[in-house]
Amino acid sequence: MVWSDYFSPYLISIFVAWFGAHIFKYVIGLKKTEKHGFKSHLFTSGGMPSSHSTTVVALLTTIGLRDGISSGLFGLSVLLALIVMYDAVKVRRSSGEQGESIRELIKEQKSSVKLPRAAKGHTPLEVIVGAAFGVLIGVVVFFSTT
Repeated sequence: MVWSDYFSPYLISIFVAWFGAHIFKYVIGLKKTEKHGFKSHLFTSGGMPSSHSTTVVALLTTIGLRDGISSGLFGLSVLLALIVMYDAVKVRRSSGEQGESIRELIKEQKSSVKLPRAAKGHTPLEVIVGAAFGVLIGVVVFFSTT
């Protein structure tokens, strides 16, 4: 009996990748002496590694190993991964930088406007490290569920 008899290896790779990336973020945060609790690291955006990249690449890797790289599902997962990683670096990072600028302007003007939340995006390195971690997780999940 293997895990995949009870659980989808695709879902296992998603949950292990997401949780693993956030544990990784927490450990890195401790090294940087950030004062965030583990719970807050589970739900923060930005940081090393990109949990979005880790999760979609773990799923992509699991699909590629189980279903083959010529399958339509693999092609769809590649497209999803590219969109998510592009968004993390370009769109989310840009909007996060704009949010920080808006926050600074509100503070500088001593305005009574409530400070908006500024969600961070990712640097290219955070996305690359997340993707590499995702490949590792996908391979481990594949071999542990076959």
